[in-house]
Amino acid sequence: MTTLTRADWEQRARDLKIEGRAYINGEYTAAVSGETFDCISPVDGRLLGKIASCDAADAQHAVDSARATFNSGVWSRLAPAKRKATMIRFAGLLKQHAEELALLETLDMGKPISDSLYIDVPGAAQALSWSGEAIDKIYDEVAATPHDQLGLVTREPVGVVSAIVPWNFPLMMACWKLGPALSTGNSVILKPSEKSPLTAIRLAALAVEAGIPKGVLNVLPGYGHTVGKALALHMDVDTLVFTGSTKIAKQLMIYSGESNMKRVWLEAGGKSPNIVFADAPDLQAAAESAASAIAFNQGEVCTAGSRLLVERSIKDKFLPLVIEALKAWKPGNPLDPATNVGALVDTQQMNTVLSYIESGHTDGAKLVAGGKRILQETGGTYVEPTIFDGVSNAMKIAQEEIFGPVLSVIAFDSVEEAIQIANDTPYGLAAAVWTSDISKGHLTAKALRAGSVWVNQYDGGDMTAPFGGFKQSGNGRDKSLHAFDKYTELKATWIKL
Repeated sequence: MTTLTRADWEQRARDLKIEGRAYINGEYTAAVSGETFDCISPVDGRLLGKIASCDAADAQHAVDSARATFNSGVWSRLAPAKRKATMIRFAGLLKQHAEELALLETLDMGKPISDSLYIDVPGAAQALSWSGEAIDKIYDEVAATPHDQLGLVTREPVGVVSAIVPWNFPLMMACWKLGPALSTGNSVILKPSEKSPLTAIRLAALAVEAGIPKGVLNVLPGYGHTVGKALALHMDVDTLVFTGSTKIAKQLMIYSGESNMKRVWLEAGGKSPNIVFADAPDLQAAAESAASAIAFNQGEVCTAGSRLLVERSIKDKFLPLVIEALKAWKPGNPLDPATNVGALVDTQQMNTVLSYIESGHTDGAKLVAGGKRILQETGGTYVEPTIFDGVSNAMKIAQEEIFGPVLSVIAFDSVEEAIQIANDTPYGLAAAVWTSDISKGHLTAKALRAGSVWVNQYDGGDMTAPFGGFKQSGNGRDKSLHAFDKYTELKATWIKL
């Protein structure tokens, strides 16, 4: 554990040198156009730096670099064991630079420094090392053939991968994709969100320092409608992987069809139900988990437990426990190691969250906790964790992804009704079930249309379990060995002996 204080972090923030240029073919470079955009910290509204605003010309340079490097074989045809060693060194450099990366992450998107340092950076490093460790343990196949035939089934890297990642876990989401994409031998163009580009830009130089050849990893900061669109439409990008909103995910599928039918793997939105039955084994633990499920990372989590479904017979007993537990989640300065709720990523997102809170009032839900912007004097973007009771699942706050700390409480009377309400959204990313009845837990989990279901906990799992969604929460999976399917092609080679 670090002994750094808030004053220490603030001093480091003042001393920090911000790199805002793109990274193409192993070099930091300004955008071809010379255009930049301001990187504003949600912590206090300060200008962190000017960031290269890349567009189609930069995308072309990055794709050319990625393709040439891929075709050269310097990385794509390197022995898996050697790629493994390099990926492990890459992960080690993240740990070595953990405090610098954590500070960049916190200043850029507002999350608490303790989360950046002890959750995001270690999680990102583990994603790189785990994928690297796996790559020389994934075997190809020999088909069952007649004695005079030999059928081989081999995996090959897909080629040039474009990875578009979100602003809520910028470093970790990037590494969930970079781990398997790089380990399998691809060249990657990483496009971070314009709201949080700093760790991605720093990551690029660490990759080369680790021994990944120049041109294998390129980073293009900029806007989705410029450089993001250019990458999605590019005829020489083989695969596009994305984490973000369902709206943008759908647009990327259109761009694939309009260009070269590039493979598109999408992890999109969620409106996850957290179902608490009357026979939950520990209501206090369930209440504390419900509070953290909506307040952690300021509610800016695709799997946030934003709908709390409570069996009616215990709601009057359970809801006060949740309200009390939420009091422990109090927004504060993200550079204070004691803070557990930071700032929303920017003014636009803060106003979006506040508009949903207003919608809850308008639609007749009952505000029972939070609901206001606070700490305005700091210049930052802070909103209290918020609970609405008496919510109908038809209300806007129960149907749409808010991406902020706003919890909708919905009562139910039976298992069947709980499942019906839980599945009654366009999304299917995650869900949780609290019960002492093992059969009820299993049967409910089976009935829930979600890619991850947690029983008697919220947000369980690690790198060994796949992550992704059903329905309009997307396709494909991050994490686990299943992630490698997104970055490889299967080839059948049939040989007559």
